[in-house]
Amino acid sequence: MAKDKQQKHDVAGAKAASTKMKGKEFEKELVKLQVELTRLQTWVQTTGARIIVIFEGRDTAGKGGVISRISARTSPRVYRHVALPAPSDREKTQVYIQRYIRHFPAAGEIILFDRSWYNRAGVERVMGFCTKEESERFLFVTPMVEREIVVQNGIILREYFLDISQDEQRRRFEARIDAPVKHWKLSPMDIESVRRWWDYTAAYQRMIEATHTPEAPWHIVPADDKRRARLNLIRHLLDSIPYKKVGMDLPKIPKAQPRPKGATEGLGAGEPIPRYY
Repeated sequence: MAKDKQQKHDVAGAKAASTKMKGKEFEKELVKLQVELTRLQTWVQTTGARIIVIFEGRDTAGKGGVISRISARTSPRVYRHVALPAPSDREKTQVYIQRYIRHFPAAGEIILFDRSWYNRAGVERVMGFCTKEESERFLFVTPMVEREIVVQNGIILREYFLDISQDEQRRRFEARIDAPVKHWKLSPMDIESVRRWWDYTAAYQRMIEATHTPEAPWHIVPADDKRRARLNLIRHLLDSIPYKKVGMDLPKIPKAQPRPKGATEGLGAGEPIPRYY
């Protein structure tokens, strides 16, 4: 009896997971979460809390998409999106994590790392930009760095890995090729991840195995359904931080000053743009 019940539960769960969330349902739930993100923002500003959120994952898994939903209704002075380019010649001579530490949060800031120091264990290892020994050294040192420099210094650290299937990744790359507005997302380095799927799989397995610690655990986000992934990640992030709703003194809209004698509303100088629409 219990076995039959479990089988029915598994089938129902698989069916729900295979059903993509509709846009209306997604937007409805997203609005609720965005309200909570603004409340987290106010709490962070009031308490001086510092938060780092790391977004890692396979190419096309939706890291930028979830970050854009988090940032859409919040202040860029609090939620700071950090997506570093390839290191400069000078940065290549520095201690590896040094260029990331420059972006660590001050009081009242939340840093959203769109990829992070974990590049060393992923793309750099797979594509040969670092040696296997350098990557292994990174994996050995990183848990200590995160514990001593980040967590023990009072910074809240959350690490997410967005994971998708091989078929879904190929489909998303094909969709980018077909959509001109997404061509900027394509690069030879990204496309190479399709060919090297299993190399990346092995690198990510090793990375998470070596750096999943009580102080900085990895949270895996199944992301074949982008909408569910975004909602689940944001909900988890909010639930994992002990913030409280902080009251705000909202301003009152004042009465406008009287119109001066002879004043006109138009700006006068300047050239209006054509009305295309």
